[in-house]
Amino acid sequence: MKVILSDDHRAHFPDGEVYEGSLVRPFECPERWDHVVAALDTAGFEDRHEPQSVDLDRVVRVHDPAYVDFLRTFWEDWTAAGHTGDAIPTMFPVRGLRHDRVPVEPDGRLGYFALAAETAITAGTWRAASAAAAIAQTGQYLVAGGSPVAFGLCRPPGHHASSDQFGGYCFLNNAAIAAEGFLVDGADRVAVLDIDFHHGNGTQGIFWERADVLFTSLHGHPADAFPYFMGYEDETGAGPGEGYTANYPMRPGTGFEEWSTALDDACRRILAHRPDALVVSLGVDTFEGDPISFFRLATTDYLEVGRRIGALGLPTLYVMEGGYAVAEIGTNTVNVLSGHLGT
Repeated sequence: MKVILSDDHRAHFPDGEVYEGSLVRPFECPERWDHVVAALDTAGFEDRHEPQSVDLDRVVRVHDPAYVDFLRTFWEDWTAAGHTGDAIPTMFPVRGLRHDRVPVEPDGRLGYFALAAETAITAGTWRAASAAAAIAQTGQYLVAGGSPVAFGLCRPPGHHASSDQFGGYCFLNNAAIAAEGFLVDGADRVAVLDIDFHHGNGTQGIFWERADVLFTSLHGHPADAFPYFMGYEDETGAGPGEGYTANYPMRPGTGFEEWSTALDDACRRILAHRPDALVVSLGVDTFEGDPISFFRLATTDYLEVGRRIGALGLPTLYVMEGGYAVAEIGTNTVNVLSGHLGT
């Protein structure tokens, strides 16, 4: 299996995040990458590739160009305004406020393009986020070029990033960029399978009105889990995209038996879509020991997850999403990949 990765992810690591009323060390941290790489080393995944340069022309097919420009230039504006710390949004265009004017002042623009307050922008955010997008793009090129499966070790993750908002640790939507890339390179239909604990609200929103990309997501019920305001079963798409979104929200304490039943149904939908390629948003924060989630999957369950996805027989790109800094994140990730390969 081809693995695409880059040390550029280390450029992004905020000083803290707001969690349960306190400023804590971010759960989305460089150790996550280190645990996965260590497990890849142990398991013998040696076919490693550095990403090609990011193709922004493809990025702006799924992201608003003004939003991409904001991410690319914001840190310079933030520091030029006299700010010395990480940029954390504090004001948002919520209900009752206008959404049609972008503020000039950096703090206002920060809130305009943000969907949550736990995610900070730092001096190295654009370098890391654009590298993660490049990883997803490079994996997509490899699979489109004939590799049956590839793994993009993206950090920061991407599935919460909408066309014009960041949050949930995500800045550019790596899975959506890859899915769109398959279509650019000749695919007629693509499927996205999001198995991260949290709903992929950004990916859903990007493809909401499209029939060429099927989006399926298994996740913590939005009544109980971030991002709270998307991910219900009655969200099925709109216009040409009606019926091309399928959500499987599940409640606290869900174990592998219930979770895998949802996976099987999502896989049936994927096969019915007849996609030319599959993008898997691979989050292993469904693990029973994850510090910020509430599913109960065990390490051995991830082998079966990979087997069931591999049994679809589709050209497949895995892109890394969540799973937080416990040592098992590496083993759980590698178990999915090994299960896919039948090893």
